[in-house]
Amino acid sequence: VQLQASGGGLVQAGGSLRLSCAASELSVSRTVMGWFRQAPGNEREFVAAIKGYPAYADSVKGRFTMSKNSAENTVYLQMNSLKPEDTAVYYCAAGTGIITSRLRERAAYNYWGQGTQVTVSS
Repeated sequence: VQLQASGGGLVQAGGSLRLSCAASELSVSRTVMGWFRQAPGNEREFVAAIKGYPAYADSVKGRFTMSKNSAENTVYLQMNSLKPEDTAVYYCAAGTGIITSRLRERAAYNYWGQGTQVTVSS
């Protein structure tokens, strides 16, 4: 299984970015897909996930939108109204058999991508 994340970059506060995660050897339509992020000195934290419908961390709710394209076997994270505190390495993750109550737990996910850097300047 491979998860290839892309789309990170440098953007000013208030700007937007769209991250992509292309999956191979698993189907995004039959697997729970998630996004996590890790800022320097911090633990990796939950951002968003899709199990039927999207779930979001409170810190990004209303600004970020996660979606999936089954035909392309790819998930996306549209990030709007970016803030400097959104600066982090963003990781795509996939997991099988994750129950809803565990969507926000790193340990519930079996597969991880390599991460893509998002930097938001003030």
